[in-house]
Amino acid sequence: MIFLLDFNPIKPDFGLFFWSLLTFLIFWIVMAKFAFRPIANALKKRAAHIQDALDASKKARQEMEKLKSENEKLLEEARKERATILQEAKEQSNSIINEARDKAKSEANKIVENAKLEIEKEKLTAIKAVKQNVGLIAVDLTEKLLGKQLDSKEEQVKFVQAQIDKLHLN
Repeated sequence: MIFLLDFNPIKPDFGLFFWSLLTFLIFWIVMAKFAFRPIANALKKRAAHIQDALDASKKARQEMEKLKSENEKLLEEARKERATILQEAKEQSNSIINEARDKAKSEANKIVENAKLEIEKEKLTAIKAVKQNVGLIAVDLTEKLLGKQLDSKEEQVKFVQAQIDKLHLN
């Protein structure tokens, strides 16, 4: 114990200094041979791995930007194509509507023309029937007139008027 009391780290003894230096040098040589190179190699490998990862991420970022720009171009093209398709569909629908409208107008005109022809035909038939009736009435009146001699013009008018009243024509 007395030996420990005599120990002074500020003023080391030569033997302690020698053995400490020798132990430190042996430790340093062993560490240099077995630890420093593998650690340095591991650090180099790690630095290379990190650099590779950074390069790969930079490359991936560039590819993502490229893909993003390509996607935007494709999206823009799709929008343009959609607008074109919608425009064509709108034009086709307008064309179909106009064709249907024109066809409906022509059909309506045909129906109106047919109706006019039918009305004209019925009108002619009615006029023909009226003429026949007038002819028959004239024949009946003539028969009755021939059956009675009328001397004056006034008697003829009265007689014709009486016959018309008998027929109840309006």
